[in-house]
Amino acid sequence: MSENILIAPSILSADFARLGEEVRAIDEQGCDWVHVDVMDGHFVPNITIGPMIVKAIRPVTGKVLDVHLMIAPADPYIEAFAEAGSDIITVHAEAGPHLDRSLQLIRSFGKKAGVSLNPSTPEHVIEYVLDKLDLILVMTVNPGFGGQAFLPAMVDKIARIRDMIGGRDIHLQVDGGVSPETAGQVAAAGADVLVAGSAVFKGGTPEDYGRNIAAIRTAAGSIAC
Repeated sequence: MSENILIAPSILSADFARLGEEVRAIDEQGCDWVHVDVMDGHFVPNITIGPMIVKAIRPVTGKVLDVHLMIAPADPYIEAFAEAGSDIITVHAEAGPHLDRSLQLIRSFGKKAGVSLNPSTPEHVIEYVLDKLDLILVMTVNPGFGGQAFLPAMVDKIARIRDMIGGRDIHLQVDGGVSPETAGQVAAAGADVLVAGSAVFKGGTPEDYGRNIAAIRTAAGSIAC
C-alpha cells in the first residue's frame, strides 16, 4: 500500500529565506508533490504567498505543484496561478457560491481541479461536482496556520468521501496534523495524498526531510495494509 501513497510537503513550513533551496531539497529527498498553501487573510486568518512565488519555484522542481487556494473569491486569481505553473489548483467549497463554475474555470486552463472541505463542511456539498474533480482535499485542521493538532473526527469523513468517489479517478488528499502518528489512520480510511508541513521540515536539513518523508510514507503503508 505504501507505494500508492503520495507525500506532498507543504512549503508553508519551509524556510522562506531559502525557499528555492528548500523546494529542491524535498524534491531530491523523495517527495511526490509540492504543496503550496495560498492564504489571503480574509478567508483564513493568515496571509502567505501569491502567483509570483509559484512562478519562482516552478523551474526548481519537476514535481507536481499542488496549489491550495484558501482565498475568497478564488475565481479572479485562478488564471494567474495557472499561468504561474500550477499543475493542480484546489479551491474551497466554502469560498464562493458557484463551485461548478470555479472547477470549469480551472480546467479551462488545462489544469487539474480540486475542491477542499473545511472540518465543519459536510461532504454532500460536493456530490454534484464529483465528475468535474481530480482531487478532494479534506482539511483535518481548521485552515489558516501550520502546526495544528489533527482532528480525529475527520477520519470517518475521509472514509465516507472514499465511498463517494467509488471508481472515479479522483485523488483523496488530507491536510493538517499529518505525521507518522496520524498517517496510518488517514491512509486506512482511504486517503492517498498526504500533505505534511512541520512533520517534513523539522530538523532543517535535506537529510532530515528525507527521513521525515520516509517515516510518513512507511507509517501510512504499514498501518493501511
